[in-house]
Amino acid sequence: MPASSSSPVFRENSTAARLLPAGPGRYAWEVREGFAEASTKALASELFLYQQPAQLGANPSSATELLATLTDADSGLIVGWWPLRLAPDGRAVSLDQAPFGGPDLLSSAVPLAVVRAWIAATEGEMRARGARHCMLRLPALAYAPPAIARVAEALRLSGYRTVLAEVNNHLPFAEAYETRLHPSERRRLHKCQRHGMRVEQEPRLLLPLAYAFMRRCREEKGQALSLSEAQLTELFQRFPNNYFLFSVRDAAGEWAAMTVAVLVGNGVLYNFYPASPLHLNAFSPVVLLNAGLHAFGQASGLRLLDLGTSTLPTGLNESLLRFKRHLGGVPSLKLTLEKTL
Repeated sequence: MPASSSSPVFRENSTAARLLPAGPGRYAWEVREGFAEASTKALASELFLYQQPAQLGANPSSATELLATLTDADSGLIVGWWPLRLAPDGRAVSLDQAPFGGPDLLSSAVPLAVVRAWIAATEGEMRARGARHCMLRLPALAYAPPAIARVAEALRLSGYRTVLAEVNNHLPFAEAYETRLHPSERRRLHKCQRHGMRVEQEPRLLLPLAYAFMRRCREEKGQALSLSEAQLTELFQRFPNNYFLFSVRDAAGEWAAMTVAVLVGNGVLYNFYPASPLHLNAFSPVVLLNAGLHAFGQASGLRLLDLGTSTLPTGLNESLLRFKRHLGGVPSLKLTLEKTL
């Protein structure tokens, strides 16, 4: 978004912007109820999809919704964006049913001391509203290494402790897909191709059938989908330029694999809900599916394909982690942190 020289427009349910002591005096903090942007000021960089007001509003909650922003007074740009939900039981959480949520630093030039002051000011507002415990889940470090690392360090210095450190894997679009493949996965890729399997981008009208296919595949492995069909359908309707269906079809035109691909923003494509039936394990059509996503990402000028973590409610899924490594996945940390306020 282009920078705007307009004066901020504060609403009735917004705090007055206050200059933070660090900076020196260059950065202003504001918190308001609700997730819509609190002023006419522009953002320093693109918000990830899960932090955008439209996405936040897709999951309504009875909890109090707060948005804490950090503004660079010199440029007039919002450089920090932190949506929170305050539950009646005293918990402050990032986002429900989203892969991550928490303080989003939109410029890696913001000094560490300013980030810490922003966190402290927002914690004060949380405590004033009855919050006693805060839990956050940061994006994988690969999404924006300098900015996310600075937020993680500021949270650590502010007394947050890491309660879960997950290994997230991604594929860089700057490299050819087969370059990073393990020889065994390369053989499976070629086997799929020899048997006439192909990748398709499916129309959204097939989403009900696709959801049923993905659910059956997950159930075969004793897993469940985190979103209902209605919830996923709403996301496709709300964000037609961000949610896509990709499949692998066999020579007869039947589905061999399926996934939802999410354009997260900042050059990231997320492979969400990859699924294939157990009887096709010898082919491993998900390898071909990822090849299709990789080609899509390269053609779209994106940076990386997020393969996600390998964590199940019961712990680490070692076979899934090994598979992602065989795809050539590059590991990065994804942290969940908490603090008693």
